[in-house]
Amino acid sequence: METLQKVSEVTKTVKNKSRGGLEDKKDRNSQLNWWLVFGAVLLLTAWSRFHKVSEPDHVCWDETHFGKMGSWYINRTFFFDVHPPLGKMLIALSGYLTGYDGRFAFEKPGDKYESVNYVGMRVFCTFLGACIVPFAFIIVWEMTHSLTAATFSASFILCDVGILTLTRYILLDPILLFFVMGSVLGMIKFHSCKERAFSFSWWAWLVFTGVMITSAISVKFVGLFVVILVGIHTAADLWDVLGDLSKPISYTFKHFLARAVCLIFLPAVLYIIIFYIHLLVLSKSGNGDGFYSSAFQSQLEGNSLYNASMPREVAYGAVITLKNHRTGGGYLHSHWHLYPEGVGARQQQVTTYTHKDDNNLFLVKKYNAELVDDEDVEIVKNGDLIRLEHISTRRNIHSHREMAPISKKHYQVTGYGENGTGDANDVWKVVIVGGRDEEPVTTVSSKLKFIHYLQHCVLTSSGKQLPKWAYEQQEVSCNSNMRDKNALWNVEDNIFPKLPNVSFTVYAPSFLERFFESHAVMFQGNAGLKPKEGEVTSRPWQWPVNYRGQFFSGNSYRIYLLGNPVIWWGNVVFLATFLIIFACNSVREQRGYHDLPSVKESKHRMSSACGWLFLGWALHYVPFWAMGRVLYFHHYFPALLFSSMLTGIILNYMLESIPQFLPERLASSTYHWFIGVIFSVTIYSFYLFSPLTYGMSGPSASDPNSTMYGLRWMESWEF
Repeated sequence: METLQKVSEVTKTVKNKSRGGLEDKKDRNSQLNWWLVFGAVLLLTAWSRFHKVSEPDHVCWDETHFGKMGSWYINRTFFFDVHPPLGKMLIALSGYLTGYDGRFAFEKPGDKYESVNYVGMRVFCTFLGACIVPFAFIIVWEMTHSLTAATFSASFILCDVGILTLTRYILLDPILLFFVMGSVLGMIKFHSCKERAFSFSWWAWLVFTGVMITSAISVKFVGLFVVILVGIHTAADLWDVLGDLSKPISYTFKHFLARAVCLIFLPAVLYIIIFYIHLLVLSKSGNGDGFYSSAFQSQLEGNSLYNASMPREVAYGAVITLKNHRTGGGYLHSHWHLYPEGVGARQQQVTTYTHKDDNNLFLVKKYNAELVDDEDVEIVKNGDLIRLEHISTRRNIHSHREMAPISKKHYQVTGYGENGTGDANDVWKVVIVGGRDEEPVTTVSSKLKFIHYLQHCVLTSSGKQLPKWAYEQQEVSCNSNMRDKNALWNVEDNIFPKLPNVSFTVYAPSFLERFFESHAVMFQGNAGLKPKEGEVTSRPWQWPVNYRGQFFSGNSYRIYLLGNPVIWWGNVVFLATFLIIFACNSVREQRGYHDLPSVKESKHRMSSACGWLFLGWALHYVPFWAMGRVLYFHHYFPALLFSSMLTGIILNYMLESIPQFLPERLASSTYHWFIGVIFSVTIYSFYLFSPLTYGMSGPSASDPNSTMYGLRWMESWEF
């Protein structure tokens, strides 16, 4: 008996070793397959992205903006943009490191890059755009541990000609998409380390996530959407930690503190550092100065206010400029052109203009007397009645009971009179906000209101853009509401030789003041982005269905931003499919249906992964429905990445469900047949539509003789 027992034990040991060896071999094969597939994804991504990256050799679409801004960083020239600075700083750095000297003008799309080293900036943006494909592969793999799902998701992003087009040029979009996907990758990898809390890899991925979300919002403010996604995921993680009753409450507090440091404090510090570098580098005056306050401008080399000295107080006879005190406000401005027929009185236009020129200059005069050339100097004081005479046209700032051009509840403001003569409607009362009686009006520091003497309204800049007849400058009107927040002005330039000058260094703002003003200007600039006459824009409902694209390059060499319709329309279908499957599974579970453990685990993994990706898609898409600013097709692409990954997971889940409905042998062949068809259709659709990315010539697709004629599946496509 003892002998038999020993033989039995030896036999079991041999079987266990054999089984263990088979499992090890299976694991090694699985790892090998993973690396083979991942390597193929990398190679195909590199080929598709860098193929013909230097073509066309002219400025394409918004390269005219962001290439120009890169040049300004290299030249240290200050400018205004509605986006935070990191993306432009990286473009400039890539250009500088690859030999670009910052001298090319980037004036308009179509300008030839003659003897310009532009390829380095394109390659940099293309490299970051290429990284989103392997990022998608790893994200889906970590969420599902399904090689098929990861490959599906990566291939849908790889083969989308829209993503390919958007990530091959000197633009902010490839940089933004890189950091958005990097944020999601960090979030998922950190979650995968939850069983190794406070290990090196746990900390590394947490810090990586903090850096990525900071970078995303530092490129464009829409990076806030991925910050919210990471925040919600972090809150869910902390809720799970709190529910672990085997750990004390102090353990949850440690987790919270770690996340607060890496996902709140660290990003805040990095964000401020980015702006510090931005303001340090851009030290020279540029054409964007006028959007900023007088004190801000005094820090820019070459600005008329830099190291300037001018009279501290404003006197009658001084030539001044008035800047709207609202952050981003323009200068009071007039020009020879009259308001058109039917827009109030047909008198001289008065607007605000954000750039400095001679049409911003006004002469300060007493309300009831012409200036006398003598040695007497009289200072303008709080409560004085004055006239403002436009230097170039010698007409006075004037208001009357005619409606303003856009703000219909306001009165029109015009230039009136000849050679400084006018009538009582030219008289304004100067009020220093918070000032004492008889307090002198001072340069820069006095916040002023100009109240019309007869109409009892206050001179204001509504912030609304006028039509082309006013050169799209901003409306100036007279508002009966004396509390109008846009009715504050300050004297910026003060030219009067009879008074001693003081240095502008007394007005120098601190870094934090410049930091907060920069944000106020950007927010206001974003809110003011409205469609211009004749401009082709789009609405959010058009984006998921790929309704209309955008030309990146026209004429003889055409590049057209349009999504691969097979992938885009498939994404819409599978977004709806996920909701249906999720609802059906929820009903089954609520009704008490029991699945096999393997099936139950598959459903849970799919629901969790797709749930987070669906939330990511919604966060990056739904808010655009509430935005009043001008919108374009390319705004949808961050959301597209989430829907493409979701499609890969749902497809894999449906294919893995085949054995539940078919015999094992037939299920296996059906499974592999579907995989072959999906990949074949995806790759072939990329081949068909790739000319949109790599360049088209000849007749447009609307011409029956065009080689692209058969691919114009929708009338709204214009390639």
